[in-house]
Amino acid sequence: MSSTNSFTVLYSVQKSKSKMNPRLTQSQQRTICAQLGRVKLQLLYKASIHGFTGAAFHQRCDNRSPTVSVGYNNSGFVFGGYTKQPFSQSGQYVNDDQAFLFTFNAKKLIKYPVNNACAVRMIANSGPYFGEDLVLVNASQAVTHSNPGNYYNFPAAQMHGNDLNLTECEVYQVEGKFSMNKTELIEYIKSYKPTVSSVTQPRVLLIGPVGAGKSSFFNSVNSVFRGHVTSQAISGSSSTSLTTQFRSYSVKAGREGKPLPIILCDTMGLEETKGAGLDIDDLSSILKGHLPERYQFNPSAPLHPEAHSYRTSPGLKDKIHCVAYVIDASKVSIMPTGLEEKLDAIRRKVNLIGIPQLVLLTKVDEGTNTFFLCSVIQMQEVGSRLGVPLSCIIPVKNYSEELELDMNCDILLLSAVIQMFRFVDNYFDEVMVTSVDRGLIL
Repeated sequence: MSSTNSFTVLYSVQKSKSKMNPRLTQSQQRTICAQLGRVKLQLLYKASIHGFTGAAFHQRCDNRSPTVSVGYNNSGFVFGGYTKQPFSQSGQYVNDDQAFLFTFNAKKLIKYPVNNACAVRMIANSGPYFGEDLVLVNASQAVTHSNPGNYYNFPAAQMHGNDLNLTECEVYQVEGKFSMNKTELIEYIKSYKPTVSSVTQPRVLLIGPVGAGKSSFFNSVNSVFRGHVTSQAISGSSSTSLTTQFRSYSVKAGREGKPLPIILCDTMGLEETKGAGLDIDDLSSILKGHLPERYQFNPSAPLHPEAHSYRTSPGLKDKIHCVAYVIDASKVSIMPTGLEEKLDAIRRKVNLIGIPQLVLLTKVDEGTNTFFLCSVIQMQEVGSRLGVPLSCIIPVKNYSEELELDMNCDILLLSAVIQMFRFVDNYFDEVMVTSVDRGLIL
């Protein structure tokens, strides 16, 4: 993923002049693009037009990357793989730690990440060749080669229904990032669906020092979808946390709209002093789904497993799927050592549980009129102080003094929510890999 017969080559050339219509639906394209960022797909190769041969595939797709390869069979399965590596005919294995295989279950995309260095193999007489596990247009035939368990783990029945005859094979190039406007961002968020069917609203936990803007972030996102500035969650300025209860906030798409596919969980603010602010034992209970809604925080006495309100058997939907640290950009340089140590201890605990983490950098505009220059400098400082990659730091502007919405603020807030979805997807990818290994169904 070859024919040297001149008639076949001429036939393929003549057919390639006809218009290529993607078989992958717009909905399926959006679902795949949601895994890759702000991108779009451009059809390069369509086997029914160009030929079910390795030669036709390589002629259209070599040195083009990243790509999404898709196979279709008579059983109705749509499946394939993604790689950032350009295809060639070298015969060599190529490493790609971002490669993954996928299949559609109705509208839901199920991903199978690569688990070995040999993600893709460059074979001349075949189409897309993912390790030794999945090959489309194998040996220049309209068939699939399937042998899971080498470099990718997937159930064959789930991937393609054990129907290895291809009715079509397509390869799309993933074209670079592009900016979405506010309406597109809102529609993206409204149409997002987690890759795990048992969870309809991923839970994102907001953690941060007192006054950093945790509650304000929820209020601001809520404001964008309500169309005016709102203040549902208690927020403001205080030397101690205004949030005293554990709250799970659902955002609606408008006043009478449906709930969006995300829940923002608010906690007590972090404080430098021991015995004040969010207790790390309570944090563990939150992450694992044990803490009940409206639990009243008590820094001196965290919730005990034997307490009546303790949730003893939380499901996947009750757990936290992404952690967002809310950090005040204007106070990073003067962050107390005790607070920095608390954040470091929390990050280590979250890492052990395997939950993706990102940073929401608030108040990036304070003290300067140059928003973007300020945000880059402050992002670098946060990355250095907290040991977080710049790619995991997202600048936002909460609504705190404004009476009306601002387009630029809205786009930053919506982009932050989309980034949360991507981190949530990473969490579910790991959950699904573990479940496949254990033979579980989510």
